[in-house]
Amino acid sequence: MSNKEKLMGVLLAPHVSEKAALVTEQANQFVFRVRRDATKPDIKAAVELMFEVKVDSVQVVNAAGKTKNKRFGGRAGRRSDFKKAYVRLAAGQTIDFTGVGK
Repeated sequence: MSNKEKLMGVLLAPHVSEKAALVTEQANQFVFRVRRDATKPDIKAAVELMFEVKVDSVQVVNAAGKTKNKRFGGRAGRRSDFKKAYVRLAAGQTIDFTGVGK
């Protein structure tokens, strides 16, 4: 597998939440769900490749999956752990998500 193909698989999806919308407006940061084994340089290279923007910095958060009240065969249900990345773009840069996924 080539390096470009590896980078295309790093970003899983944009993370949509109220906090993500707030940091997008205030700090020019975009939030993505990323692969659990992704590194900061991988994430930076993937965003620059896919969206053709200049990335200023990357911060990552390992988020623990929530335990839910539903039970499955006597065991409590649990959502998967995931990793998300806060990507700050250089001044004047932006990502337009309209039309993505259509």
